[in-house]
Amino acid sequence: MDLFGESNEWEAKLEPILEKYKGKKHPLEYQNTYQLLVMVILSAQDSDANINKIAPTLFEKFPTLNSLSKTDHETFIPYISKVRNFGTKANWILEIAKTIQNDDLIPLTMQGLTALKGVGRKSANVILRETGKPAEGIIADLHVIRVAPRIGIIKESKDGNKVEKDLMQVLPKNIWSEIGMAISFLGRETCRPKPKCEECLLADACLYFATEVA
Repeated sequence: MDLFGESNEWEAKLEPILEKYKGKKHPLEYQNTYQLLVMVILSAQDSDANINKIAPTLFEKFPTLNSLSKTDHETFIPYISKVRNFGTKANWILEIAKTIQNDDLIPLTMQGLTALKGVGRKSANVILRETGKPAEGIIADLHVIRVAPRIGIIKESKDGNKVEKDLMQVLPKNIWSEIGMAISFLGRETCRPKPKCEECLLADACLYFATEVA
């Protein structure tokens, strides 16, 4: 039992944002799976806007995993030096490049992706969604961690893996692929830290709106 009734009711309650954001591309401005993989790793604890800013120069220099596999740490670092934790991320990305070497060999399963250095479940879920692969979980980024409990779908937690697990228990699998990104876009645009409830498509189904605003 969730806060508003049976868990299978959530698909209907969330339909307005599923409809609005279905298929909308992730804010990272990638051109292919290789770029997506690298940018997702770089974006951890950093902003999508910052990664988008450095990406054109980075990928002009290193257009494929193969080109990246042939470079060294010192050559690579200047291209990502404005990214948070760039040293560690450089190690992860170069190790992935040297291991996989070919863009076509990037694994597109949860198990294959999370075996790569610097790729957790959140990143893997983003990559699977953006490449049109079957969902094996739900994207739980910082927006989802904030917004899902506020709506009342799950209880609050700072742990992204717990948030994902709780959402997977409540929401039907047929919406897993899109719902995480839909909640994320809602959090980016409307359900901000200071929410714009008057503009929200989910106000009628929202615990916060019912208890704090209405």
